[in-house]
Amino acid sequence: MAKDDFLVIHEIYASIQGESTFAGLPCTFVRTTGCNLRCTWCDTTQAFYGGTRTSRAEVLARALATGTKLVELTGGEPLLQPGTLPLMRELADAGRTVLIETSGEADVSDVDVRVHKIMDLKAPGSGESHRNRWSNLNHITERDEIKFVLASREDFEWMRAVIRERELTARTPKLLASTVFGKLAARQLVEWVVADALPVRVQLQMHKYIWAPEQQGV
Repeated sequence: MAKDDFLVIHEIYASIQGESTFAGLPCTFVRTTGCNLRCTWCDTTQAFYGGTRTSRAEVLARALATGTKLVELTGGEPLLQPGTLPLMRELADAGRTVLIETSGEADVSDVDVRVHKIMDLKAPGSGESHRNRWSNLNHITERDEIKFVLASREDFEWMRAVIRERELTARTPKLLASTVFGKLAARQLVEWVVADALPVRVQLQMHKYIWAPEQQGV
């Protein structure tokens, strides 16, 4: 069988979308195993290893069986596995609204145009800002979202400069800014954004306020 016929899956579950412009909507999450980055603030380190080798057909069936109209592929880094590309096409063919959370390091050029890419740009505080694949910006459209996770004022100023220098608002109006949970106060970020009239959407990780921050599968 082809290498894209299987995926290594950490978990599949239905909950609500906790972030992005889709926040609050019922969503099925397909979490793949494995990531090639080690961000200092990562909150899903449990998905770095392990997982279950699962046929793509089974993953598709389980994702559709939940009945949610929204499905997100996340990780780990989903685009490390070849099977995620055809899986997203199949989910879109089945009438689902498909999201992919991706690091900004993995190549997004082959992602189906119907999929909403939610792509990180890694700030210095992540320890991985040197890994940003800037050519990915050529594949970001107005349906996609760019996310910044910020741990400090330095990260904020980096984001501000990137938005201006890379002309991000010309690529998409959906620029998201969030804080590292427990590291930078959301109120502080709001004050900075308002003071600079920065064209970003401040967001919270809703699931960390509804459930315990460390709880998995929600």
